[in-house]
Amino acid sequence: MKYDIIVIGSGPGGYVAAIRASQLGLKVGVVENAELGGVCLNWGCIPTKSLLKSAQIFEYLTHAEDYGISIEGNAKPDFNKMIERSRNVADEMSKGIQYLFKKNKIDHLQGFGKLRDANTVEVTDAKNNAKTYNAEHIILATGAQSRELPNLKQDGEKIIGYRKAMTLDKQPGSMVVVGSGAIGSEFAHFYNSIGTDVTLIEYLPNIVPLEDEDVSKQLERSFKKRKMKILTNSSVEKVDTSGKKCRVTVKTKKGEETIEADIVLSAVGITPNLENIGIEDLKIELENGKVKVDEYYQTNVKGIYAIGDIVHGPALAHVASAEGILCVEKIAGHSPQPMNYNNLPACTYTNPEVASVGMTEKQAKEAGYEIKVGKFPYTASGKAKAASAPEGFSKLVFDAKYGELLGAHLIGANVTEMIGEMVVAKNLETTSMEIIKSVHPHPTMSEAIMEAAAAAYDEVIHL
Repeated sequence: MKYDIIVIGSGPGGYVAAIRASQLGLKVGVVENAELGGVCLNWGCIPTKSLLKSAQIFEYLTHAEDYGISIEGNAKPDFNKMIERSRNVADEMSKGIQYLFKKNKIDHLQGFGKLRDANTVEVTDAKNNAKTYNAEHIILATGAQSRELPNLKQDGEKIIGYRKAMTLDKQPGSMVVVGSGAIGSEFAHFYNSIGTDVTLIEYLPNIVPLEDEDVSKQLERSFKKRKMKILTNSSVEKVDTSGKKCRVTVKTKKGEETIEADIVLSAVGITPNLENIGIEDLKIELENGKVKVDEYYQTNVKGIYAIGDIVHGPALAHVASAEGILCVEKIAGHSPQPMNYNNLPACTYTNPEVASVGMTEKQAKEAGYEIKVGKFPYTASGKAKAASAPEGFSKLVFDAKYGELLGAHLIGANVTEMIGEMVVAKNLETTSMEIIKSVHPHPTMSEAIMEAAAAAYDEVIHL
C-alpha cells in the first residue's frame, strides 16, 4: 500500500505528527509494535502522574488535621491499587489514541518497522510475518529507553528501570534512586510519600541539575524535610545483589559508604531507540549518538525525517509533539517557523512541583547579560498559605538593558500549570514592566509571577 507519510513510532511525537498530517489531507500509516501512545502514555508521563496523584491524596489524608478535618483511624496506602489505577489510566489513554486514529483515518501498521530504502518500510508482526509499505515521506519517531550504566545493570528484580518501578508487585521498604532528573526525582518523591525509605543519589552538585540552582536547593530542602536522604556529588561504584538486600557502594565527598536497600532504581537518563531500524543500511547520518536533522527534521537522506528523543534537543513529550507538527507542515508545503529551543518549558511533578523556561540566572550571566532578578516566596502568598503550601517561590530573570524576560523558574504547588504563562510571555518578548502591569487575579498562586517581576525592580508590594 502507498502512503504519503509513514511514521515509525506512535509516541507523542509520532501520533501527533500522524494526526496533523491527516488534518492536512495526507494519507498516513503509523508503525507501532507495542501499545499506541508510546512510552509517554503507557510507561511515562501519564501513568507516573497517576501514581503521583495517589501520593498527593495520601499526603492530604495524613495531614487532614492541618485543614480542620478529623479522620478516625490511620490512612494507609494500598500500593497494589495505586499501581492498578495507574495502569488503567494508561490503558484508557492508549484506547484514546486508537479512537483518534480511527477518527482521522490513520492506519495502524502493527509490528516492528525497519527502513528498507528511502521510501519503503518493512513491518514484521509478532508471528514474524513481514509486509512492506511505501511512502513518499518516512518519519522516524522511535523514542528512547532507560539507559544502563556498566556498573548498574538492570536485572528487573533488584536493580530496576522506570517501567518496573511502576509495576512492582509490592511496595519496597527501602529504595535507592540513582539519578535526580525528572524521572528519578518523581519516583523518589512517590515512594517516599507512601512510606518507603528513599535515598536519592546524584553525581552532580545539585539535584534536578538542569534547573536554576536556587530551585535545586529548595527542592533538596523539601525532600530532606520529608525524611529523604540526599547524596549529591556522589556516584554508585557497585551494587551487590547476592544477599536479601542490595548493598550499594557509594563514593561521596566524605568517602565511601554502603547503603542497604530492597530495590535500586536506575534513573540515569535515556538512550535513543536506533537499533535494527535500518539507520546504518541507508547511511543516515548520526551526531553524538542521535540522528542529525535540519531545522525541519529532514535527515541527510531525502524523504526520511526524525523527531523526538532520537534527535538533539530536550527529550520531552511536548517537544516531540511540536517537532512532529513542524515536520509534517513543512512536508505539506506550509512555511512553519522553526522551533525556538530557547523557549521550551520543563516540568518535574514532585512536591513541591518544579517548572521552568529559558535561561537560569547562571546561564544569563555566562551569556554576558547584565541582569535583574526578582524572587517572590510562597510564604508571602495568601493563596499558598490558605492551601497550606508555602514551600517554594517564583523567580524571574530579566535583561537589565531592555527588560526582556530571559527565564522563569518556579517551585511550589501547581507551578506546572503556571509555566505556560511564562512560555507565552517569553515568546511574545514580553518585558518586565508588561508583566508587572498585567493584573493577576487574587488570590492565586500566579500572583507570585507578577510580584517576582516587581521584586526585580524594587516595586514588590507583599514582601
